[in-house]
Amino acid sequence: MAKMILSMDGLVLKEIALNKERTTIGRKPHNDIQIDNLAISGEHAVIVAILNDAFLEDLNSTNGTYVNGQSIKKHVLKDNDVVELGKYRLKFLKDAQDTSTTSSFERVMLNAPEASKLGATPRAHTETMIGFGSETSQTESWITSPDGPAPTADDPIGVVQIISGRNAGRELELAKSLTTLGKPGVQVAVITRRPHGYFITHVEGDSFPVLNGRQLDAQAHLLGDHDVIEIAGVKMEFYLRSKVA
Repeated sequence: MAKMILSMDGLVLKEIALNKERTTIGRKPHNDIQIDNLAISGEHAVIVAILNDAFLEDLNSTNGTYVNGQSIKKHVLKDNDVVELGKYRLKFLKDAQDTSTTSSFERVMLNAPEASKLGATPRAHTETMIGFGSETSQTESWITSPDGPAPTADDPIGVVQIISGRNAGRELELAKSLTTLGKPGVQVAVITRRPHGYFITHVEGDSFPVLNGRQLDAQAHLLGDHDVIEIAGVKMEFYLRSKVA
């Protein structure tokens, strides 16, 4: 399990396991990681942990959030990243299994016109990216499908079908544990496959994804058959596909 190590001036103060979907950081007592210092905002930052991935977001703090010396608004945490909050440091550590696979990471990335020519999703060891940018946007959007546990023989597989933009009609099976959808810097969400269904969670962007015409909040939401999702201006339909005997 991933964890954060809180320190100040080289002295380790505590270790915090990221065993919640959202871990808040701030000066106020209700935060999961409370740092009682005036340089820290009441609600300074939040870490969203989904499976083996962790996303750090600054919550418009007064003095900002820094990772490895660089000011950030949103950041995907990597092993050994150091989050700096005033005089305090939070070191992010993944467990041994996660870090051992980092070196084998391989990514395939296609822009929308190239992706539309392919009859099948390209393969990668860890992550596949397929552009599905809208007709009116020149900024590439993407879908990622990291490797995860294989589906059981009896469970139906979730599918998202794009219903707007240049790649309308394309489908992606959600057979992996986690699938990321969106447009970096604009709006990003993840769909996680859990034993009791598929859940969508917002992870990046000032505005939240829309589900069946209603804007989501920061919590994970269970997806139902034929739900319509809108992320970064792209509409897609989620449905369950039964296994063929």
